[in-house]
Parts: sequence; structure tokens; C-alpha cells
Amino acid sequence: MAIELQTPALFTGIGVALVSLFDEDGELLVDATAEHALALVELGVAGVLVAGSTGEASALDDDERANLIDRVRRTLPPEIPVFAGTGQPSTRAAVATSLRAVDSGADALLVLSPPRTRDPRPYYDAITKACPTTPVLAYHFPSVSAPGIEVDVLCSLPVVGCKDSSGDATRLLDETQQFQGAIYVGNPVLLALAGLLDLQGAILAVANLDPALCARALAGDPHAQLQVAALHHKTSSDFPNAIKQELHARFDTPTGARLG
Repeated sequence: MAIELQTPALFTGIGVALVSLFDEDGELLVDATAEHALALVELGVAGVLVAGSTGEASALDDDERANLIDRVRRTLPPEIPVFAGTGQPSTRAAVATSLRAVDSGADALLVLSPPRTRDPRPYYDAITKACPTTPVLAYHFPSVSAPGIEVDVLCSLPVVGCKDSSGDATRLLDETQQFQGAIYVGNPVLLALAGLLDLQGAILAVANLDPALCARALAGDPHAQLQVAALHHKTSSDFPNAIKQELHARFDTPTGARLG
């Protein structure tokens, strides 16, 4: 069983790491992206992450990111939290990005740990001090921003939760025992384990494609877990083109991308 939270979880169940939709010339399609987010909410998504790594955040300029957050927030029902990805390589940049996201309507911030540091506490302290009324989730994704966040360090951060995309089951067990915030898995191969541990949920790229399947895996359906894992493998090998192509096949969305 997961330990009792010090603060209520921002959502439970399946959240989506939202794709950013582009036309074939690479122009950001703000309205289409917001409409896709609304369609996913109608299919059961309980939280929406805008401008995360799945959303090709590194290819968005500051105004695009702000406009996207604003449009998605205004399009979705108020009870669905909108998270903004605001991690940056430096503290100064992360604070600036976080402040702009809050001004644009973000309900919470998902902040990737900075690269090449084993003590990100000053980084998270600065962000939470700059945005004192906005919940902050730490983001552990060592394959993207090494070395990530050690569990004992995570427990000392001023955050309300963590998204863990490491795919490391041993670490997830350690987090469950030690960390007193909400835990959301970011790697879909651990959905069934997250459900077994009674964690708060997941924030997933594959939820763009089939949130109901993800929900069944989280609820403990082994066949759904295998299908989600296969879908993850299929769409993560050529990011972001593979997920854009699969999304087009399922929702007839544009296939344009800026990365890859």
C-alpha cells in the first residue's frame, strides 16, 4: 500500500503527456492540440500535461508555450488539472518558464530535474519560492536529464509529488515506501505495478492513443498491460514521428513534427 499523502493528489488515474500538433510546415496548431486534449478528457483522461517532452517542448518558443497552456486550460473542464512542463537546464530559466506558465493558467508545474547535478534542491527551492501558490511535481527521467533525482533527495524537495519515467521497478518500490507525495509513473510498462501499489496514477505519452487501455492496465488487467507495453515499444522507437503516425491513424490528427 502507498503511504498516506501529506496533501491530496492533484488527480488520480490516467493523465496524458499531451502531444503538440503541427502542420506539415512545422507551424504549431494550438486549437487542434486543445481539441485533442478535450477528446482525451472525454475518453477518461484525468489530467493533462502540456509542453512536456512528448509535446516537443524544446522546439516551442516562449510565446507558443504560453499560448498552448492558455488555450488548453480554457478548453478543458475546470475540474481537469492542466500541468505545464517547465524544466530547464538552469535555475534562472526554469523560474522564468514556471512564472510564465502560471501566468498562462497552469494549475500545476511538472519540473524536470536539471542535468549534471546530484543536488537539485536549490533549483526546486527557487521554483517553489517564485510560484508559492502553484503545486510543483518533480520529474525524474534520468535517460533525458541525468542523473535524475535520488529517492532520499526527492524526499527533501518542496514538491507535492513526482513523475517517475525511469521504468525502474526497484526505485518505484523505494519511492512508495519513502516519499510522502503523490507518485505518477511515466513509463507504461509499470502501470500494473503502480496499480498494485495503489499509487495515484500515471502521466503517459501512450494515453494520447488509448487512455481506456491504460486505465485497464492500471486497474490490474494483465492483457491490457501487455498491449500498452507493445504500444509504447511501437511508438517510442522513432520519437516523435511514430506516435504522430499512430495518432493520425486513430484520430486523423496532423502528422507534422519539429523534432526527429
